[in-house]
Amino acid sequence: MSLKEYRNKRRFAVTPEPSGGEQSRRKRRPALIYVIQKHRASQLHYDFRLEWNGALLSWAVPKGPSLDPSVKRLATQVEDHPIEYASFEGVIPEGEYGGGTVMVWDKGAWTPESEEVAASLQKGDLKFTLRGKKLKGSWVLVRIRGFGKTPSRSSWLLIKHRDRYAATKDVTQEAPYSVISRRLLAEIARDEGGNVEKAATGDPAAKQRKIRKG
Repeated sequence: MSLKEYRNKRRFAVTPEPSGGEQSRRKRRPALIYVIQKHRASQLHYDFRLEWNGALLSWAVPKGPSLDPSVKRLATQVEDHPIEYASFEGVIPEGEYGGGTVMVWDKGAWTPESEEVAASLQKGDLKFTLRGKKLKGSWVLVRIRGFGKTPSRSSWLLIKHRDRYAATKDVTQEAPYSVISRRLLAEIARDEGGNVEKAATGDPAAKQRKIRKG
């Protein structure tokens, strides 16, 4: 898949985000990568990414994932990202595309529940199993018509299937820490020279008070 749109939106002399080298994209891995990055840019959202064909298919989920099968979360498909992006955690400078603090909120592997992934994506009905540190079990991404008069192919819903991993708890509030550094957004911003006050608005309220007292 082409990373042209991803690269066109970024100035790699300024942002610490990876450009995506051809050599690193060809490395073999035992399983397909899955990652969710919590991103406090102009608005807080969760970037849901699935490795496929040498890139990360990406969706922005404003409210984050829900473990409750009755809750359907809007997921807007965005440009593919390079595989190296799966480990990116830090601060994108303000004024750059996506400026703000990024956290690796969850990571692991994913398995498509159909052998015809390309056909499932084209149809707009991708079922898959996650083996992450926070999200597990069976899920589905379903494309919807979108809003307004012009239909959009970028609007999807992220839905948890009913299985032993389904729950009613709010996993975004109960598990707010990075899975690679155990930091909150405000801590990442503080450590990496970002806007701590802005980043803190993406952390749970009780945790915000703790950071400010610290």
